[in-house]
Amino acid sequence: MSEIRLECQGLPCPQPVLQCKNAIEKDAPARLVVLVDNGAAKENVSRFLTMQGYACTVEGDGPEYVITGVREGEGAADCGCKIMTGTELTDAGRQKILVFLGANVVGAGDDVLGGKLMLNFLITLKEMGEDLWRIVMLNGGVKLSVEGQPCLEPLRELEKAGVSILVCGTCLEFFGLSGQNGVGEVTNMLDIVTSFQLASKVVRV
Repeated sequence: MSEIRLECQGLPCPQPVLQCKNAIEKDAPARLVVLVDNGAAKENVSRFLTMQGYACTVEGDGPEYVITGVREGEGAADCGCKIMTGTELTDAGRQKILVFLGANVVGAGDDVLGGKLMLNFLITLKEMGEDLWRIVMLNGGVKLSVEGQPCLEPLRELEKAGVSILVCGTCLEFFGLSGQNGVGEVTNMLDIVTSFQLASKVVRV
């Protein structure tokens, strides 16, 4: 069984995931062992390897983790590298609108007003219908996904309606909110950049 070991301690997002991607594309190892030193990297690498068809196990309870991915099944060595999750193709004539939330308020001037505007914006987003494809949250925008926030319920309704929601794991960790998001999929910068590439239109709030 071919094995590759990657020491990714101290690397910022999305470098651990990119190193895994490069190793899989170049060598397609049957076993990939990845060392990381933070919770966001652990989640991102585990999720990425699972997407590539690896069965993952994680050892360690922080701050360092050893992630082992083993590819099983006949023909697994020929598995192509796929980065994105969710639907990547839409019906003919349908847009793929991505909404980018880089803060937990709308505009500048008064944060209380900005918070109310953000809530109204998210409630109204459903009017985009099936063209609304994905919501990406970065920096202060990740705070909208946390339990107890007024914007959480409209976000859950959008997710239930089929809208993909990506929440930056590095940002959650920075604000001390890791594991507290109540909606969306914790993700990394590689998925976020690819989302912008795949979108037919980006709306920045």
